[in-house]
Formats: sequence, C-alpha cells, structure tokens
Amino acid sequence: MNQHPNPTQSDALSALRIATAGRHAELDSGMPLARPDAGLQQYSDHLRMLRRWLSPLESWLGQYGDGPQGEASLPALARVALIDADLADPALAGVLADTRPDDTTVWPDGASAAYRWGVTYVIEGSQLGGAVLYQRLAGPLAPHPLRYLRSGAEGPGPRWRSFMLALRESVKSQGEIDYACRGACDAFDRILAMR
Repeated sequence: MNQHPNPTQSDALSALRIATAGRHAELDSGMPLARPDAGLQQYSDHLRMLRRWLSPLESWLGQYGDGPQGEASLPALARVALIDADLADPALAGVLADTRPDDTTVWPDGASAAYRWGVTYVIEGSQLGGAVLYQRLAGPLAPHPLRYLRSGAEGPGPRWRSFMLALRESVKSQGEIDYACRGACDAFDRILAMR
C-alpha cells in the first residue's frame, strides 16, 4: 500500500482517479456505513474515524496560503465542526463512542501545492460519497439531521465542479501531476490505516 502509482496522464483529474481507484474501492467497502444495515452506531463510528483523520489534516493544510488553500480557492468548509455537531446531536445519546486519538501522521512541512492539491482532492471527494450516503440514510437514521453527510443545502456538486476546474488549471505538468497523485495516495493510506 506504500506504492504510489505514477500514471502518465496529461490531465490531473484523470491521473488522480487512476492512481487512487484501488484505494477508493477498498475504502468504500470498508467504511462503517458500508453495511447495508448501518445504524446510528455505524454513523458515530464513521464520524469519529473521519474526525481522527480530518482534524490533523485541516490543521496542516491551514498553514498554507497558496495552491488549494490560496485566496482564490474555495471557501473553507468547517468539516470537523460539522462532525462535532453531529456527534453532539441528541440522536446519538447512548451510542458507544470510539475514543481512539487523532491521527499522528506528520504531514510534510513545505509540501508543494501540487501535493496538497492531491490531499485536498481526497477530502473534497469524500463529500460526494457523503451525499450518496445521506440519500440512503436520511430516513433510516431520522431524526438525526446527518449534517456532515448533507454538507449544505445545495449539496457538494457545485463545490466539486469548482474544485475540479481549479485543480485542472493549477496542476498541469507531469511533475505536478505526480506530486498530486502522491498526496492523494498518502491521504487515502492514512484513512485506510484507521479502519
């Protein structure tokens, strides 16, 4: 799992999809909410795992002011705050809490913007999967509002389209694409290790 595919694609988005396809499939099938009978316990487990992964990533990415974290990028989305609000919801009262600590990965100081585009690709893409899960679980897990999965009134589609355009404009050379693929694979590997 430590290998980083080096696809020779001229388009960053295509290269990222190819580089992460296996990891993406493994993650989708291994997440707590992948169970067909997923309930509030699995939602809590899902949120806590995402929080352990996202909290250090948000802190690390917050150190940068360029690339996907630049002024012209998408507005920040307080994902950890949405997770915390969902975990505090009364609907989860009595659900057992997974109390494992946050991920302790030391993300690279001075990481290139291309590498961070790859990491951000995984984070932004996770919201698309959340929207699909919201459609499947909104009824069965009611009255929990599933704030994190819903991710806003308009859903994640418009944000994802804007992200893809910015990614394609910013990550063009083969070297940049390779770094982006490495960042995306590293981000997937960290969450896969937490299951």
